[in-house]
Amino acid sequence: MTTINPPRTVFLLAHTGRPAAVRSAELVVRGLLTHGVGVRVLAEEAADLPMPGHGAYDDRVEWVEPGPGVADGCELLIVLGGDGTLLRGAEFARASGVPMLGVNLGRVGFLAEAERDDLDQVVDRVVTRAYEVEERMTLDVLVTDDGRVIHRDWALNEASVEKAARERLLEVVIEVDGRPVSGFGGDGVVCATPTGSTAYAFSAGGPVVWPEVEALLMVPISAHALFAKPLVTAPGSVLAVEVRPDTWPAVLWCDGRRTVELPAGARVEVRRGLAPVRLARLHRAPFTDRLVAKFALPVAGWRGAPH
Repeated sequence: MTTINPPRTVFLLAHTGRPAAVRSAELVVRGLLTHGVGVRVLAEEAADLPMPGHGAYDDRVEWVEPGPGVADGCELLIVLGGDGTLLRGAEFARASGVPMLGVNLGRVGFLAEAERDDLDQVVDRVVTRAYEVEERMTLDVLVTDDGRVIHRDWALNEASVEKAARERLLEVVIEVDGRPVSGFGGDGVVCATPTGSTAYAFSAGGPVVWPEVEALLMVPISAHALFAKPLVTAPGSVLAVEVRPDTWPAVLWCDGRRTVELPAGARVEVRRGLAPVRLARLHRAPFTDRLVAKFALPVAGWRGAPH
């Protein structure tokens, strides 16, 4: 009896505005196709990517229109770019339940698993399926106004409620599990996952939380208050930020990509997301080593525990 293996397809997403991403895409595409792995790309980006010409590989490159299910049926989603491109890839990965493998072409790239010098290894690991998959917590976001739902969203890193006008303070009351914690004026509030603790929440003065820790974070931004400290709550907690009704409107940002205006009196509830984002991992290096490498932390003189 002959067993026919189903065709393999990898979705490729690249920041086509970066020459480095275009060059990297060419190496990845040719490497995958050479080993019989098909490639799917967005039609709107295909013209800017070095796709094979009218040759033997044409039927292995699929162009698709943008949409929530663009990665359906793919075994992996490879993203080439910086943090913004990786977060865009996370939207597709979450919608299709496909693991995302990020190659950092930007500055920090905490979501990335590899750097641009590792492209040959990336292709080899994908071809041989030599990678592991881990799940990262997400946030589900609900916005109401006078009890009426006006918006639903999600985030991998953070959902931030921010002032809409630079010259005005945002007046809010924050809540955890149905109980008020504090009220203050400031620039806003960041609600984050452990994955997002090294992103916006970190810049706002929040703690770095190891990704294995299950928790939610709430970090005030430039608050004018005696008690406006970062909070770390249980993963099952429900966080809420209420824009005071007698103040100015605000704006909600999810992962710095999707935004919606918040009228005065709006309420933003943030809870653990039902759908995680799956990340493909090539290395088992501790998060501590990743933290030190990404932020170039000074560890000279470390001797370690005595043996």
